[in-house]
Amino acid sequence: MKVKLLSRNPDDYVRETKIDIHRVPRNYDPTLHPFEVPREYTRALNATKLERVFAKPFIASLDGHRDGVHCMAKHFKSLSTIISGACNGEIKVWNLMKRECVRTIQAHTGFVRGISSRFCGTSFFSVGDDKTIKQWKMEGPAFDEEEEPMHTILGKTVYTGIDHHWRDGVFATCGQQVDIWDEQRTSPIRSFTWSVDSISSVKFNPIETNLLASCASDRNIVLYDMRQATPLKKVIMDLRTNAVCWNPLEAFIFTGANEDYNLYTFDMRNLDSSMMVHKDHVSAVLDVDYSPTGREFVSASFDKSIRIFPADKGHSREVYHTKRMQHVMCVKWSADNKYILCGSDEMNIRLWKANASEKLGVLMPREKAALNYNQKLREKFQHHPQIRRIARHRHLPKMIYNQAKELRIMKEAKRKKQLNLRKHSKPGSVPLVAERKKHIVAVVK
Repeated sequence: MKVKLLSRNPDDYVRETKIDIHRVPRNYDPTLHPFEVPREYTRALNATKLERVFAKPFIASLDGHRDGVHCMAKHFKSLSTIISGACNGEIKVWNLMKRECVRTIQAHTGFVRGISSRFCGTSFFSVGDDKTIKQWKMEGPAFDEEEEPMHTILGKTVYTGIDHHWRDGVFATCGQQVDIWDEQRTSPIRSFTWSVDSISSVKFNPIETNLLASCASDRNIVLYDMRQATPLKKVIMDLRTNAVCWNPLEAFIFTGANEDYNLYTFDMRNLDSSMMVHKDHVSAVLDVDYSPTGREFVSASFDKSIRIFPADKGHSREVYHTKRMQHVMCVKWSADNKYILCGSDEMNIRLWKANASEKLGVLMPREKAALNYNQKLREKFQHHPQIRRIARHRHLPKMIYNQAKELRIMKEAKRKKQLNLRKHSKPGSVPLVAERKKHIVAVVK
């Protein structure tokens, strides 16, 4: 004979703090809870205020460089390893867990222009003003000024950037042209030129790994396919693009950091119009890097701040700055989506939280449940004026605040001028150009 018994997990109805306090099942019928919305609004308001109270994004600064930090690279395999290059030719390997430098190399004479980690994580490449490409072991002595590289390639011109293929033993360099190199050869296997000036940055696509993008000083963003002999297409902007970065989850989407204080997100299948114009910086944007989720990216600017933008929105959700921080030259988003690193002119690398109010360390189940509940409440009431005002408020340095105010006045004056021109001109003679097309001069295929 079979006897069926009810089996219940005590965790479902007994609180873990006291045995005698039982959970009471609730009836969620809205007629029984007439004051539910006002009560939830109060909780959402308190949650928003607490989020701003606990928003302390700065974690640590990594001191050690003797000149401004010019470039950085993430390790392909290790979350706790970062490589940085300075303007005096020095390269440092950092352990983020211990927050200390584990290795120093005097790699180049002059600037270190670019660093890229090999896809398997055993070595990394660097380029500098001394016209050389050098390959270094990832593991080595702690401090050795005279350490010899694994391989050295002497080029004919200065290389301004480098990026490694995501799957193969291939890397790309840029300078007067874009060169594709095999790790086993000392001469490029393919070179791309398209009558452009010096190219400042080159990046491999992490999904469609045969695609590359580069930006040049003559205002071009050029797209390449390694399997073809010539570049694919290029888009010419109003001002120069300083850096470009591919979305790691959407193969055809990339974002460029421009000199006109904005960032532009493009779909490479349609370059006639940008998908989104990201505004908020008050000086030239120097670097950009996507989060591993592809939903957000971080930008570094000459205005001494970094900003976090949602990929589908035109304004930043967060701005990070310190009193001592100078012009930010490079920025990276960690592969676990939790941290941001930035290198600036005053010889410092700073470590930030990607979510300013996130609690570091292990969370108890009840803490997780409370945080998720508060997050949903904030999302539900995010458009309420009071909550939106508190959530959006950020303290800005006086220089950025005044400059942003001045830019708003200039943009408003420009807009009024265009309206008056259109109003007092022959119909159709002054066309209305959308903001997403306004800064694109031409697309060449």
